Amino acid sequence: MTPRETILDHKNKRQNNSAIAVCMKNITKVFPRVIANDHVNLTVNKGEILALVGENGAGKTTLMNILYGLYLPDEGSIEIKGEEVRIDSPDKAIRLGMGMVHQHFKMVPTFTVTENITLGNEPAWGKGIFVDKKKARAQVIALSEQYGLKIDPDQRVRDIPVGLQQRVEILKTLYRKAEVLILDEPTAILTPQETRELFNVIRGLVRDGKTVIFITHKLKEVMEISDQVVVMRRGRVVYTSRTQETTPQKLANMMVGREVLLQLKKTPAKRGEVVLAVKNLTVLDNRGLPAVRRISFEVRKGMVLGIAGVEGNGQTELVEAITGLRQVESGNIVLEGREIGMFNPRRRRELGMAHIPEDRMTTGLNMEANLKDNAIVNSYYKSPISKLNILNFKVIEKFTSRLVKEFDIRTPNLNVVANTLSGGNLQKLVLARELAGKPKILVASQPTRGLDIGSIEFVHQRIIDARDSGTAVLLISAELEEILSLSDQIVVMYEGRIVGILEAEEADEETVGLMMAGIKPDKKMKDTSFKEKPF
Repeated sequence: MTPRETILDHKNKRQNNSAIAVCMKNITKVFPRVIANDHVNLTVNKGEILALVGENGAGKTTLMNILYGLYLPDEGSIEIKGEEVRIDSPDKAIRLGMGMVHQHFKMVPTFTVTENITLGNEPAWGKGIFVDKKKARAQVIALSEQYGLKIDPDQRVRDIPVGLQQRVEILKTLYRKAEVLILDEPTAILTPQETRELFNVIRGLVRDGKTVIFITHKLKEVMEISDQVVVMRRGRVVYTSRTQETTPQKLANMMVGREVLLQLKKTPAKRGEVVLAVKNLTVLDNRGLPAVRRISFEVRKGMVLGIAGVEGNGQTELVEAITGLRQVESGNIVLEGREIGMFNPRRRRELGMAHIPEDRMTTGLNMEANLKDNAIVNSYYKSPISKLNILNFKVIEKFTSRLVKEFDIRTPNLNVVANTLSGGNLQKLVLARELAGKPKILVASQPTRGLDIGSIEFVHQRIIDARDSGTAVLLISAELEEILSLSDQIVVMYEGRIVGILEAEEADEETVGLMMAGIKPDKKMKDTSFKEKPF
């Protein structure tokens, strides 16, 4: 029997022996100006893994927050093990056997692993006055051994990698005797190796009789780990299937409501001269400590250079230094042969640099301004947008209308305030504005963060179109699949340093994933030590 057949056989046995763990009936939740959940019905079988997928804003997290007691539904009912219950707080949910691991962990960084796991439920002695630290530590060790979740009970959470922090969060739920675990985008900040370890943990939990609800937008993971998949769109359940009876293409189409191209079509890069050169660059973080440590690379015309790495390894500081938002400690940033390290962001833009920032809502756009104001933020002082410091409103209207049409920005009109648009349309607005000036170098930082699969498809194609038109693209993304799909060459960062540089044809998920974890490159990768003197 093949490994795949073994997994399917195991799933079939679980399916045959299943009972209903959770049943949510006609759940409705309305927020101002939006129906988050619209008469949603969801059934989760005991001892199974259910994948809950959908675009951003589809209502997935809201539905799970209702199950976990963070919201009360406006309509509908919830049954746990066949009995109707009212879940009006997380405490009530925990007592009913629910456990939730949020996308952003809820821990005290300065506390130890043991202290975080037992917080609020510590064993005590002396009539409950004193915490029994030895017993708490022993309980955590026993729990970690029982479920194969190896951790050091005495380490402080701030000192352990993110993959182990997630284990601590899972152990927190198990310590409170959770029978149903809700995992919200659990692989968003993990390397491929950490993701595989997590999946092994999840399978182990299910073998022990636990039930898992897995919120994700990664269809490859849905197919690998789940028994059943539910697709939500615009607050409603639009598709339910046994996982082995569906396909990634079908799921993508149901999520978006139209056919989606899962494979990006691109031709080989036609690389030209060097546009951006970074040499021996060192940048400090907000605490004054080195975040980027003497790194060097080049981006050429007509290519995409991808920067891969788990978030928090210096990528943000690198982008801010390149775009003029952060001071350079040492080293050089050279744009078409000119040192630009001392130039402000406007001057860099005038020399041909465009920037898609990682946070579109704070750095990319003025959320209280309308579309026209946001569209001209880079060019309001230039002709023909203005002459003699007087804005030409007809030109602005025409310019913004062209961007809206070319980039399919869904908006009732050009005067609406940015904060009324969806995340995908906001990102399209940023992308349209940055590409409008036909830049020489596009710095795209987390360009599809928080976007649905349809918007991701659009953004990816526009980035490749820019590359093919001769723009040099520096892509920074925590999504390894995005890096592998778009990049012609890949730089991997770990703790502020470059671990290695790979050509696209040499790169695969396993190799890049190991590098993201700090494993040194082998001989086929480029030597990243910089031997020249800086400019």
